[in-house]
Amino acid sequence: MSRRPRLLLAALAIAALVWLLFAAAERALALAQRFLQLPAWLQWTLGSALALFALLGLGVLWWLFRPRRKRRPVPAPDRGSLEQRIDQLQNRGANTGALGAELGELDRRRATARVYVALFGEISTGKSTLIRALAPHAAAISDVRGGTTQQVSHVDGQLPDGRTLVLADVPGSRETNGEAHETLARQEALRAHAVIYVCAGDLTRSQAQEVRWLGDFGKPLLLVLNKADQWSDAERDLLLHRLRQQSHDIAATVVAISAGGSERYQRTLADGGIEQIERQRKPAVEPLLKALMRVIAPGTEGLEPQREQAVLAGLHERIGTLETQTRAAEAERIVRKYARRAIVGALAAVAPGSDLIIQGALAAALTRELAELYGIRVTDVQIDDFIQQAKLTLRTGSSIVLAIAGNALKAFPGLGTLGGGVLHAFAYALIFDSLGRALAASLAERNTLDQQDAGARLKTLLADSGGARVKELATLTMEAWREREREKSE
Repeated sequence: MSRRPRLLLAALAIAALVWLLFAAAERALALAQRFLQLPAWLQWTLGSALALFALLGLGVLWWLFRPRRKRRPVPAPDRGSLEQRIDQLQNRGANTGALGAELGELDRRRATARVYVALFGEISTGKSTLIRALAPHAAAISDVRGGTTQQVSHVDGQLPDGRTLVLADVPGSRETNGEAHETLARQEALRAHAVIYVCAGDLTRSQAQEVRWLGDFGKPLLLVLNKADQWSDAERDLLLHRLRQQSHDIAATVVAISAGGSERYQRTLADGGIEQIERQRKPAVEPLLKALMRVIAPGTEGLEPQREQAVLAGLHERIGTLETQTRAAEAERIVRKYARRAIVGALAAVAPGSDLIIQGALAAALTRELAELYGIRVTDVQIDDFIQQAKLTLRTGSSIVLAIAGNALKAFPGLGTLGGGVLHAFAYALIFDSLGRALAASLAERNTLDQQDAGARLKTLLADSGGARVKELATLTMEAWREREREKSE
């Protein structure tokens, strides 16, 4: 198109735009004039509605175009509070050796002033081969089987600019029966200053979750597409684009490399035979080396705060898990103690209550002790209300409790025919065991004395007539009865 027609089209477009602006202005003035002719109350109503819609529109625009918030690392408590919790666990008999060793390793690595980089990823993505490419002198082992690395190994590597670093080869995730190895890998990833996540293609859902988990700790994360020589240029570019989308705002960089290693293929000979050939592929890891030089440029002084926070955050999770396990074990001990007391009380009673109304003093003491274990303050009124509700539950389910008790005692020759005293003793054992377990589970989950939740759990446990729990309670009842008989005979 020549210059004159282009100028004509531009002039027509400008004229059309001016005409639209004048038309819009005329329409706006007409609406404003009609608005001013309305009654005052209607002007306020319409004006408020228009202002509300305008605010909503501005809010939607701000939500759509607001700047992305920078990812914040997982918060970690201070070291002093963690050490205090470890001491409390140790005083309660928990095995805290691994937790103390973690703090010791944190101090040891800080003292060495060396940069640690962990290679993380699923099995068979080439982590061990990449270790050998980054540190050719290392005795890293890699073969055709998945899950070659079974423990953490450290080797010294050197960057092209002469700086040294420690490379950590960790077990691959998603290994069959490899939960312990996966835990080992995650802990080592937290101890490192930077993490290289190795993949061999598009990220699966589980891999994307691992990348997000690693990114939550705020330390430098490099996403590496290994075995890039297996793809065409177009396929590799597409993969890199998808990986950058999946790790947006998480990974510091995404690069494609080839760690090399051995490959096997078949070659057909002239006589028709087949020969197995194994050859070494040349590594091409220059993009990764450049990215590493960039992310570890701050050195240990610059990277140490993020590493320490990641270690403490991971330690916080481990301490929480051990606290939960320790409380659960202590709750089990408390419940078993009160179940035995209920058995002894029932066996000592002259006339056991046929309605199986719970022994109030023991129930109150059980509730108070479990609440204290979970650090929950409860009043006497709350305890009384909970016990009254439990009584109602037990009255409606007394026939079920007695039926379970009778069937369970039949498994012990001679014990099931000893009369109502033993039967009711086992019934009380079942009641207190169910009450204690229901209350402990509710306190642990709700962090308060939720009567409705604990009551629902109690009903479920009272109706549970099978499993090892009932057999254990029957054994406990038999032991208490035999002990009582021995005391009588002495």
